[in-house]
Amino acid sequence: MASLRISMFPAWPKSATVLRYGAAVALVAMALGTALILRHDNLPHPFTSFSFAAIAITFWCAGTGPGLLALLLSYLALSHLFVPVKVLGSSSESYLVIYGIFGAAVSWFSALRRRTEGLLTEARDHLEVRVAERTSELTQANQELQDIHAELRHEKDRLALLLDLNNSIVSNLELRDLLRDISASVRRLMQCDSVGVNLPDPETGELKLYALDFPGAKGFLREKMVRPPGSLAARAFSTGEALTFSVEQAALPLEEGDFEQEGLKSACWLPLISRTRVLGVLGLSRLDATPFSQEDVRFLMQVASQVAIAVENAMAYSQIAGLKDKLAQEKLYLEDEIRSDANFEEIVGTSPALHRVLRLVEIVAPTNSTVLINGETGTGKELIARAIHDRSPRSAKTFVKLNCAALPGGLLESELFGHEKGAFTGASAQRIGRLELAHQGTLFLDEVGEIPLELQPKLLRVLQEHEFERLGSTRTIRTDVRLIAATNRDLAAMVQEQRFRPDLFFRLNVFPVELPPLRERPEDIPLLVRHFVEEFSRRMNKRLETVPSEAMKALCEYRWPGNVRELQNVIERAVILSSGPGLKIPVAELDSRTTPVSEDASSKSTRRRPVRSILAEVDRNQLVQALQKARGRVGGRDGAAALLGLKRTTFITRMTKLGIDPNQVSEPKVDSTDTSDTSDSSMVEDSTLDLSSSQ
Repeated sequence: MASLRISMFPAWPKSATVLRYGAAVALVAMALGTALILRHDNLPHPFTSFSFAAIAITFWCAGTGPGLLALLLSYLALSHLFVPVKVLGSSSESYLVIYGIFGAAVSWFSALRRRTEGLLTEARDHLEVRVAERTSELTQANQELQDIHAELRHEKDRLALLLDLNNSIVSNLELRDLLRDISASVRRLMQCDSVGVNLPDPETGELKLYALDFPGAKGFLREKMVRPPGSLAARAFSTGEALTFSVEQAALPLEEGDFEQEGLKSACWLPLISRTRVLGVLGLSRLDATPFSQEDVRFLMQVASQVAIAVENAMAYSQIAGLKDKLAQEKLYLEDEIRSDANFEEIVGTSPALHRVLRLVEIVAPTNSTVLINGETGTGKELIARAIHDRSPRSAKTFVKLNCAALPGGLLESELFGHEKGAFTGASAQRIGRLELAHQGTLFLDEVGEIPLELQPKLLRVLQEHEFERLGSTRTIRTDVRLIAATNRDLAAMVQEQRFRPDLFFRLNVFPVELPPLRERPEDIPLLVRHFVEEFSRRMNKRLETVPSEAMKALCEYRWPGNVRELQNVIERAVILSSGPGLKIPVAELDSRTTPVSEDASSKSTRRRPVRSILAEVDRNQLVQALQKARGRVGGRDGAAALLGLKRTTFITRMTKLGIDPNQVSEPKVDSTDTSDTSDSSMVEDSTLDLSSSQ
């Protein structure tokens, strides 16, 4: 630190005594010379003032001794060279007193100044010492803080490595890719040149280099290499203890020739231990001879424990995936075995109308096309949709069904597309929609005609673009879903009435399937009765062996506006009411229901059938059967065209194209039709349905 300047005139050194006294003489001489010059020019010459100034300067700058000399010289000059002047009546000796008083005062001030200057100098030196000591302490503290910061940064990097390892373990279950990621992370943090993971071969038990991260490799070290039994990696694997090596401490073993060829000079091998079982070895190597410290080994043991968990999880996942694939293969085999004996096992009936539907199912099932199932309520639309799914390539995936009429519009959208948390009031958690749930599977939308108009464009987008967004989300989700829709309403008429979007109708109506009502296949009623009787009697622990012929005849003659569902409910009630071996059916109730449901219901049902689906199903046999039932009559309310729901001109055009003559068809078929009706009725009247044989 630079010294402080206390006074305007610095103190003279003690060794310069002559200079100090010489300065006193010079100052007095200057005062005397000035006074003599002024007197020579007859000017006022205040020698006293000049001498006082010289004395003051001498005392202040040169010290007490030179100051006294200046005082003495000034008095002598005044008393010998100038005329003595009385001051207050005193003689020239009075000047000596005045000079003495002035010199004493100036000397005292000079001594005080020097003492103050000494104290300040001492304080300055002390302050410089304290500042130097404090600076040294601060420098040392700063160095300690830098060391602590470096240690914390190093510890942070190590914790970040452990976090990366945990993230890799969670996000990646493919063993080789997982170990490669781990090796790269460890190499960057530990400032190594090579990191590898050695695992035993599951078949031979030999230790192999399973994953390697070595950017500067020359090719001598590579994956799938077998580590010799005497290598350091094999020793760590067999002993379960960490091993370190450096060329400065010992030479490489002969088994580590590939390390020497790669130029590696230090290494560390750590066993991967999980539940007291050694799974493999983690190896780290450097091209320089910097050894691995004990602190490095302790940290790497923590890393090795995490790597061991990752290896164990990945191996377990691989085993589970293999077992899952095996079970899936067995499941497919068993399903093929079962289905080879029982096709359409849930659908009961042998009528031609039902067979036509099943043929359409067989045709459309292997494709991914959208199917629209038309039919009255209770005809089994869901069974047909499930049959299409079971015979499609998506049969191993999920079959998801949703009744569009069972939910209001807002809830239907949430149920179909899903929603995010907080998307609307009451959405307290995220919900996956049916479209996501049916990914790579089949989605069955029942009562599709009940979908609100504002929701139909979103469904159309899913069918065309295979993407959608959840409610409250902007993230687009892609889905692969096959859609099967069902309705008991005339969608074509709804399109004309602008209650259904035409573009959505055309997108749904790719492959229409029309389900016949139960009244159009009365030959299936005995089979359905037997099926339901067996099912409900088994549920209720009853033994029913017969169905009276009168009851069966009434069941066959009833129009069944509720179709198969109504028949199922009637049989369930009959089984409940039956106490003996015979089925008791309330025939009187069926007779009371038959009267209001007659011609009008049948005509409305047939007229409501969509033209597109009818034209897709009709063939020569259908036209012939319609002409036989109408006794050759084409037009009219009971004509063949009305029975098929076609216009008279359309029916004639179709009939002409197929080469059908109504006169030739109606003549020979009248008797056969009557005969069949007679045989059917006689079969129902003369025989009682025996359920014991089927059981």
